[in-house]
Amino acid sequence: MDTGFATIIEQVASAVPGRTAISTPVRAFSYREFDERAARLATVFRQAGLGEGDKVACYLYNVPAYLETVFAAMKIGAVPVNANYRYTGGELAALLNDADAKALVFSDSLADNVVGITGQVPTLALVLRAGGSAEHDEFERAIASASPHPREERPGTDQLFMYTGGTTGRPKGVIWRQRDLLHSLAVPVYQPVGVELPSTLDEAVKAAILAGDDRLPVTMPAVPLMHGTGFFNTLGTMLLGGHVVLAGGTRLDPAAVWRQVGAQRVKTIIIAGNAVATPLLDELDRLRSQGLSYDLSSLTHVLTSGTALSDGLKRRLHEAADLTITDAIGSSEGGPFAFAITTSADDLPSRFLPIPSTKVFDDDDAEVEPGSGRAGMLAYSGPSPLGYYKDSAKTATTFRTIKGVRYSIPGDRVMVNMDGSVRFLGRDSGVINSGGEKVHPQEVEEVLLEHPAVRDCVVVGTPDETWGEKVAAVVATGSQAVRDEELRDWVRTRLAGYKVPRTIVMVPELPRTPTGKIEVAWAKERVRE
Repeated sequence: MDTGFATIIEQVASAVPGRTAISTPVRAFSYREFDERAARLATVFRQAGLGEGDKVACYLYNVPAYLETVFAAMKIGAVPVNANYRYTGGELAALLNDADAKALVFSDSLADNVVGITGQVPTLALVLRAGGSAEHDEFERAIASASPHPREERPGTDQLFMYTGGTTGRPKGVIWRQRDLLHSLAVPVYQPVGVELPSTLDEAVKAAILAGDDRLPVTMPAVPLMHGTGFFNTLGTMLLGGHVVLAGGTRLDPAAVWRQVGAQRVKTIIIAGNAVATPLLDELDRLRSQGLSYDLSSLTHVLTSGTALSDGLKRRLHEAADLTITDAIGSSEGGPFAFAITTSADDLPSRFLPIPSTKVFDDDDAEVEPGSGRAGMLAYSGPSPLGYYKDSAKTATTFRTIKGVRYSIPGDRVMVNMDGSVRFLGRDSGVINSGGEKVHPQEVEEVLLEHPAVRDCVVVGTPDETWGEKVAAVVATGSQAVRDEELRDWVRTRLAGYKVPRTIVMVPELPRTPTGKIEVAWAKERVRE
């Protein structure tokens, strides 16, 4: 189906106008209201001179304005661009210039980072502040003053950008054609309602109508919408006319999340590994210690991607509710490559099984055989992005053709077990070379996370005169006390000696980004100190 998301969701809104599209703790919007508000914002964009191919940056928290801005941009063929709300003014200006952004919509509480940089971005034609007092809320005033933009059928060749995190260098804009992303989302979106990928717009609308029984998705992104995991899966919910539940606030509030799960009968919650799961589970334990509990009876699914979710936390989730956990290895550049699906604690330890479009290639582009003991790169041949915006060299490195097939190979290194499952070793750029021995940080992190006193950790390589690099770990233990040597012994009994961290730094908690990632530079500096 060669149709843009805006056209699909417009037709879904016409078919199910009274369904709730988005809700927050203080307000809800039906599909009719959501579509009209986005159409009015599209008029505002047009009046500012925006059109096909112009970039619209979303520097917003998880608020309805994020989705309204994306949808409004799509209505006129403009390109939505995600901007990490953790960015400082300088970082934001760099991203806006890289994207050639023509419009910026930002949350009121981020205004200090926007003031002073707009003059540094010569392409900007429109800047809108969303939220705050009536005096400051330019977003609401603009919507109220504009008439709805007439619908225009948009093609699947329309684009959206997904900027990758910049923990290992300058963020890069991944260019997705909407039809390719739609095909990538087909299985998780349409399979639950018993529909293959719709081949026509009418079939897509019919699928949304079919979802109107107990299969209707009710989804809460507990991760930022500016993160691919949160946005792509939220978009999938809206393709079916489902209900997107936002917890509100500017940071993860576990109590608010669980209150909304019960109040809105959330079925699926989207998280990003241990960084999100740990505080959510700790909040359940806190309330339980008082003889109380949250209502989790509606929750049937937890979806996680982007960073590791340890089996220990998966066990706690299964014990908290009768649910299925889908753990995906994916990236902004394509995938998902593999899934580890568990329906109860009896399914642990979890195994990542590649999907049919996934292969594993070694450094010579030879396919890695199961049980060979060789490491290789995950490669995905399904629908993928066109490449990186204004970076042809990086595009050629990541999106390669092997034996006549185009693959997305973003750098995820794995081992292939005899049963065909894969063991994730981390991004290749993070491999530690210690005296010629290659150490994959993810492997060491997984073992450390199995220790009962370890709540979170990151493993990095630091300079060493003798070995070139040595393995170091920054470990979060909360209030629990544990000795360095105890953790080294724990790793030593499970991994080769050269993989044991030579330096271990204890901290109460790790400062992860909203996408669940650790700033590697920060971790290395802590070790150096």
